[in-house]
Amino acid sequence: MNFYGDCRCTIDTCTEIWYIHYIETFRYELMKLHKYLESARVFIAFCDETRVKVLELLRSGEKCAETLLEQVSVGQSTLSHHMKILVESGIVTAHKVGKRTYYSICESGRQYAAEMLKRLTALTIKEGADAKYHA
Repeated sequence: MNFYGDCRCTIDTCTEIWYIHYIETFRYELMKLHKYLESARVFIAFCDETRVKVLELLRSGEKCAETLLEQVSVGQSTLSHHMKILVESGIVTAHKVGKRTYYSICESGRQYAAEMLKRLTALTIKEGADAKYHA
């Protein structure tokens, strides 16, 4: 009998099997966490009045950073911070033309956020004792 119980394999093999199991478990947990982080990143984009105002301005079409800066009334570094969050969320896209950066609402990001909100707030009907509370 060795450290790993009644296992008749070598310690190296048992250690390798344990590591593979550990790595697979860790990978699974990371995938679950990534799903929640992705959702959080999208919703964080909506959790600031400046970002909401920027989204409202972008509804009418693409705008350069200078135009947004004038209309939002924040400093350049503050706007840059907010735009980074919006772009990382996938809701807004950015592209440079010369020294100017132009922003617009990303259609696929918009649809993704809407579908995510719908999925996360959809009620599920439970069967059994709780059914009367979810009907």
